[in-house]
Amino acid sequence: MSASAVPQDPVTVAGTEAPLLVVDHLSKEFGAVKALQDVSFSVNAGEVVGLVGDNGAGKSTLVTIVAGVQHPTSGHVFLDGKPLDVATPAEARDAGIETVYQELALIEMFDMATNFFLGREILQKGIRQRLGVLNRRDMRRRAREKVSEIPAKFPNFDAAVETMSGGQRQIVALAKAAFWGGRLLLLDEPTAALGVQESAGVLDMINELAGEDRAMIVIAHNLQHVWSVCTRILVLRRGYLVADLDKAETTAEEVVAYITGAR
Repeated sequence: MSASAVPQDPVTVAGTEAPLLVVDHLSKEFGAVKALQDVSFSVNAGEVVGLVGDNGAGKSTLVTIVAGVQHPTSGHVFLDGKPLDVATPAEARDAGIETVYQELALIEMFDMATNFFLGREILQKGIRQRLGVLNRRDMRRRAREKVSEIPAKFPNFDAAVETMSGGQRQIVALAKAAFWGGRLLLLDEPTAALGVQESAGVLDMINELAGEDRAMIVIAHNLQHVWSVCTRILVLRRGYLVADLDKAETTAEEVVAYITGAR
């Protein structure tokens, strides 16, 4: 995932002990456009980090690089102390990174279990395996077992996604990410275009998924939502990381000042 030699000591680069994710001097150029410029930060297991900034600040570019969709012009990414060398989103998922985009990758005519196993389907054995026949019973059983471990309200398990509201679909997408046990969850505007009640349900789900064994990065424009789930806030402006703030030691006004360039 890099255009130059990989540093040998990501812990020293990050300045912290054993972070789960290290982003080290990451830059990304699209021709003359510099989307990211020398961005460095680390995220520890158990943290929920908000990634904020105005449109065009570089938030989505950063997330798509970590998710394996794009590759940096320079710089490196480390996961659990090892260089994250992934060429595709599938390789990023195999490494333990699950991404929930604003445009959900769900098939509307399928139920929750079938959507959980998209691209990872369980096939029946014998000749049916060679014919590509799905083992829907096993997929539903495994999905139900995992969902039962998450103390959150879920939509009808057997209903097609097309019958669900926007908030319910987001909860399905979050549950899918948790189902595969991602070490790092990347959430791109999880409450965008949702009403107050549905946003509250999604934010509750994020809080339920936060845990000591995983980290989460949440892209959001709504600072009230950032405040309800995140403990740290990273501010991007014109491709630069201009602030890395502890929520307990800052205010929404200060964050806005960094976003707008007033600070």
